[in-house]
Amino acid sequence: MSTGPMPTPIIAARDLVKVYARGPTTVRAVDGISLAVEPGEFLAVMGRSGSGKTTLLDLLGCLLRPTSGELAIDGQVVTGASDSRLAAIRQAKIGFVFQEFNLIASLNALENVMLPLRYAPRRPNGRADAVALLELVGLGTRIMHRPSELSGGEQQRVAIARALVNGPSVILADEPTGELDSATSSALLAMLRRLNAERGVTVVIVTHDPGVAGATDRVVRLSDGRVSRDVRRDEPGWRDTLGAGVLGAQADGVRPARRVWARLGELLDRRRTAPR
Repeated sequence: MSTGPMPTPIIAARDLVKVYARGPTTVRAVDGISLAVEPGEFLAVMGRSGSGKTTLLDLLGCLLRPTSGELAIDGQVVTGASDSRLAAIRQAKIGFVFQEFNLIASLNALENVMLPLRYAPRRPNGRADAVALLELVGLGTRIMHRPSELSGGEQQRVAIARALVNGPSVILADEPTGELDSATSSALLAMLRRLNAERGVTVVIVTHDPGVAGATDRVVRLSDGRVSRDVRRDEPGWRDTLGAGVLGAQADGVRPARRVWARLGELLDRRRTAPR
């Protein structure tokens, strides 16, 4: 019986290479990585410091150009695309969450969340959506506070709301729990899991934490800029791939910390169908 055509990978990388010059020598930060991420996947990229994790994430997010190789986002080859085209792809398809938050110090929480909307087609409900997202992440009473007036966890929640404001198909998160306490980390993972499971948002997390990686369904481990392991939860070698600390990581135990996350899907659907 036919099962129909296979879905087009939301991210498809083939033989990606990124070389940096270090004086008279060169460093191959990413050294021939091929990777396919299907729509709706929830995966982690792990590896030691210097293994190429962040460089790979920046390549997949069209923040860096590869030295060689090919990259396609949602079926569109982006290798060699113009800067404006890459910016349009990031705006339409990708939401970023970083460990350092990357908030604008002079802007309040609402203005930071709305910042991506400045570079997209006008949306009449953009401000209302930004306010609703801040309420969902528990900052409804602090929307006028600047980053210096917010805790680290609160700043990360602002960054999460900002990543979601355009209703992206893919969320790329670089060590998103690195500066957070355990309770806030659990809330973040719960939100990402819910977005992935209920709305099909593809999530790629770079992390060194086996507990975080253990909350995903697939782990890609890097070594010296290359993929050394690529294992799914139901495959042999899952725990070995996660490494030290996995015994304390119960992926299925990551539960939504607040009922409020259940409303995220409704907001994302509304943004996707709103006039642009």
